[in-house]
Amino acid sequence: MKNITRALALVGAGALTLAACGTAPEETAGGGGGSDAGGGSSDYKACMVSDAGGWDDKSFNESSYNGLMSAKDNLGVETQTAESTSDSDFAPNINNMVTEGCDLIITVGFLLAPATGAAAQANEGTDFAIVDSAAQDADGNPIELDNVKPLEFDTAQAAFLAGYLAAGMTETGKVATYGGMDIPTVTIFMDGYADGVAHYNDTHDTEVEVLGWNKESQQGSIVGTFEDQSKGKAVSDEFYNAGADIVMPVAGPVGAGTLASAKEGDDRKVIWVDADGYETNSADADAQSVILTSVMKEMTVGVEDVITGAAGGEFDGTPYVGTLENGGVGLAPYHDFEDDVPAELDEELDALTQEIIDGTVVVESKGSPAGA
Repeated sequence: MKNITRALALVGAGALTLAACGTAPEETAGGGGGSDAGGGSSDYKACMVSDAGGWDDKSFNESSYNGLMSAKDNLGVETQTAESTSDSDFAPNINNMVTEGCDLIITVGFLLAPATGAAAQANEGTDFAIVDSAAQDADGNPIELDNVKPLEFDTAQAAFLAGYLAAGMTETGKVATYGGMDIPTVTIFMDGYADGVAHYNDTHDTEVEVLGWNKESQQGSIVGTFEDQSKGKAVSDEFYNAGADIVMPVAGPVGAGTLASAKEGDDRKVIWVDADGYETNSADADAQSVILTSVMKEMTVGVEDVITGAAGGEFDGTPYVGTLENGGVGLAPYHDFEDDVPAELDEELDALTQEIIDGTVVVESKGSPAGA
């Protein structure tokens, strides 16, 4: 996995057009705020609407926002954002972006799919992209629209690796996971994690137990929010007190409650999701010290790439699906735990990654995007 995470960190140096299950979006230099600059067209306007977690969620909103800011720095495009605080903000925020003359509107998160679909159908001359979903109709059914590009990620594959790692690292024989809401982009992580633990058990004849999620029944610990960190703290306290020593929260900012819980005990670890939690929590060394790894979606480079293509007149609605094969998903480095992960386990993860890519090991989830 050291080689894989190193490769993810060094993905290319130029932008590619995103294609379904195709080449990974390539990372460009720069990013993170600043004034308009670069060789792009300053009369092109790229806009973004957040989920209720906000831009500083240390997760998918923040990663997507960083992609927008990187495009601003590198291309010189004009940008505008709207931060949602509740579901009721989604449609008004998107419509305001249309009114503001945005050429491309990127919406962030599965929950924005119906509002994105409605706005795209009503404004065929405006391009849209949505992170973590396809557009949906009013009844929540996926719809294909020429002016909407889905940016989706088969995170079950990377979460499978995380589950295998957790099973190999647990000292108590119990690991755990929970979700913010019962939606496909959450449960896909939990499915992959549970299957990764099961695969480790089959391989090593062990009986590591997963608390918080039953893949077969699709039942488990769902806290019902992406905002209330106290609920993440409470459910994590329950897991650690029940004997789990590694917890994977799939709940955006609510995961901060898991970090708080882990910091209160000895030998407690956390697996973060969406972004590299060690990097996004760089201001909190105590939080960093409990993060074993993260299940990453390369949203930053994906967002920048779709803006690059659209600003250059190459927008299309073909879905992009990030996988282990194209580098769209993967595990973050072990950081502070680099010397604690046994070399043999690390080698097993390398081999398992290739087996998933080759199709020798099949990772399945109800939440997996079409075409994965």
